[in-house]
Amino acid sequence: MSRFFVLFFVFILIDFSFSITFFLPSNLRKCLREEIHKDVLVTGEYEVSEQPTAKTNLKITDSSGHTLYSKEDASKGKFAFTTEDYDMFEVCFESKSPMGTRAPDQQVDLDMKHGVEAKNYEEIAKVEKLKPLEVELRRLEDLSESIVNDFAYMKKREEEMRDTNESTNTRVLYFSIFSMCCLIGLATWQVFYLRRFFKAKKLIE
Repeated sequence: MSRFFVLFFVFILIDFSFSITFFLPSNLRKCLREEIHKDVLVTGEYEVSEQPTAKTNLKITDSSGHTLYSKEDASKGKFAFTTEDYDMFEVCFESKSPMGTRAPDQQVDLDMKHGVEAKNYEEIAKVEKLKPLEVELRRLEDLSESIVNDFAYMKKREEEMRDTNESTNTRVLYFSIFSMCCLIGLATWQVFYLRRFFKAKKLIE
C-alpha cells in the first residue's frame, strides 16, 4: 500500500512540472500546449542557443488568443503568470532569419512548473521565518489542497458529462417517439388516400 501512495505522489509531481529540449529550424514555429486549472501559478525558464543570423520570438497565449507573455529576440529568461480559468495554454517559439539566409537549428531548453512546484518555498520560509520542517509541512499542505482541487474538478466534469448524457438520451427518446408518431400518421393517411383513390377508380367497393 505504501508503494502505491509513493507512486501516486510521484505521478502528481510529474504532472506539476516538465522540462523539454528540442531543436528549432530557422523560419519555423513550434508550439507546446498544456491544460492548466483555474487560479494556478505557472512559472517557466527558457534558454535558446545563440545564432547570429536568427532571431527567436517567444509568445504564450490562451485558447482565446490573449497574450500572457511575449518576448522578442528571446535568448534566455523567465516568465510567470496566474491562470484565470481552466484553459489550454500554448507556448510558441518562432525563429526568423533574413530573407535568403538559412541558419542552423537552434536548441531550445524549456522548464515549466505550475501549482505547488512553481512556488518558491525558500522565499516563503525567509519571509515567514519558517523552520525546515514547517516549510515541508506547508509544501505538503499545498500539495494536498491541489490534489483535492483536482479531484473536485474531476467530479464536477463527471457530473457535467452525466447530465449531458442524460439530457441527450431524453432528447433522443422524445425524437424517436415523435418519429414513430409521424410514421404511423403518414401510414394511416396513405391507407385512407389509397382507399379513396381505388374507390374513385372503381377498383374496389
